[in-house]
Amino acid sequence: MQTLSRKSPRTLNGRRSRATTAVAVGDIDRQRRDAGISARTFAVAAGVNAGYLSQIFAGTREPSIAVLSALSGVLGATLSVRVYPNTGPTIRDGIQARIVEELLRVVAPTWRPSIEVAVTRPARGVIDVVFEHSTRPIFVATEVHSRIDRLEQQVRWANEKARSLPSSDLWRLADERYVISQLLVLRSTVETRELARRFEATLRTAYPAASEHVLRALVSADIVWPGPGILWADVGGDVVRLLDRPPRGVGLGR
Repeated sequence: MQTLSRKSPRTLNGRRSRATTAVAVGDIDRQRRDAGISARTFAVAAGVNAGYLSQIFAGTREPSIAVLSALSGVLGATLSVRVYPNTGPTIRDGIQARIVEELLRVVAPTWRPSIEVAVTRPARGVIDVVFEHSTRPIFVATEVHSRIDRLEQQVRWANEKARSLPSSDLWRLADERYVISQLLVLRSTVETRELARRFEATLRTAYPAASEHVLRALVSADIVWPGPGILWADVGGDVVRLLDRPPRGVGLGR
């Protein structure tokens, strides 16, 4: 009679811990390389031995949360420990939450929104809002930002998360006909407008659709989605407005 071997809870928990740590280390190393910081300089700034850091990046040593936090701090990043799958929404700030609320308020009933959609592979992360059309095979992975610090990184991460949407629970009823599109919603500030002017070509390549067409498709039941695009949000006091035109002096979204 064959007996089935069962892994002990300690073994399973150890594997989960190592997998979670590996994801965090990978994110840190990727951000370090994006910032152009050498491993030696990075180690000194974080107060970590260079040899130890090399082993961490090689996957032969498992760092503590304190070490991961120190490494994240050098990058100006925040180490976040999340619990899946029963975690609550993690809207990053109050302004972002208000923009999301306005999106949900104006969107046509033909769009079914899902907030904070977790994806796990090939990229792991959370998409702020995913809109699914009720009669057309399309998902719109939506990222909402009240500020952007690292443009190229944010665009890449948005692409990676959108491509990972088939790993989410939303994909259970989808099939090969479904298309994944993207929407970037930016709060209009001095900083984001300047960023849009400086990197207009990059953003226009990633999000070519005009803001006017994007907003019409979201609020109307019979207008076809125009493809990846950008919406600008004006936030003043308690009022949030989604703009059908880019702010003055900004060409992106026209």
